[in-house]
Amino acid sequence: MQAVIQLEDFRKTYQTGEIEVHAVRGVNLTIQPGEFVAIMGASGSGKSTMMNTLGCLDRPSGGRFLLDGTEVGKLNRDELADLRNQKIGFVFQGFNLLSRTSALDNVSLPMLYRRPGMSGRQQRERGMKALEMVGLDKRSDHHPNQLSGGQQQRVAIARALVNEPKLLLADEPTGNLDSRTSIEIMGIFQSLNALGMTILMVTHELDISRYCRRVVVMRDGRVVSDSQVTDRLSATEQLQKLDAEQKAVQLS
Repeated sequence: MQAVIQLEDFRKTYQTGEIEVHAVRGVNLTIQPGEFVAIMGASGSGKSTMMNTLGCLDRPSGGRFLLDGTEVGKLNRDELADLRNQKIGFVFQGFNLLSRTSALDNVSLPMLYRRPGMSGRQQRERGMKALEMVGLDKRSDHHPNQLSGGQQQRVAIARALVNEPKLLLADEPTGNLDSRTSIEIMGIFQSLNALGMTILMVTHELDISRYCRRVVVMRDGRVVSDSQVTDRLSATEQLQKLDAEQKAVQLS
């Protein structure tokens, strides 16, 4: 089975004036199709730098990075952009939606850059399908200011899915959400993962990482632990538990 991500002695170095900053130092990591992996670490651990590079927003300084079998370091800027658009879906902490644009048009945006292009009808059908996957097809004509934070994040997830990527990258996707909404969003990720979607998520929240299947911890640019989650949480069960607690409070 071909790995979705293969890192071999992966390094990323920045030059800040005369100072050389070694953000990622010789990481070896393999992520197979269908995995759900959390990357954790304190500020400055290298996790965000690694996420940017894995998202083909930057190139490694050394070592090898293969995305679905393609060596990223050998691509030019246009090839990198095409690979990013075809293979990767992004979900951000701040949603990054266009405020004056409907949910459907926000979701359809990545298809405008797809090569070969798609007809308007194909874009609409695929956009509606992506919104249906996150339970928002009935809100397709709503603008972001007409949606809750959780609904906006659902739109962002649908946008990430619309080009049918090999990999979903999520950067602190619950960072701006309350506890219940965070669980709902992790439930969507768990459902997508159950359908075979490969998901890599950066988070600093230990309880959120327990919805994943595997946790990679970074410190000072290196991987210091890589383990399977043994006490994995189910979003469905956690929501049922919250509902039961809320009902008990109302009856008391």
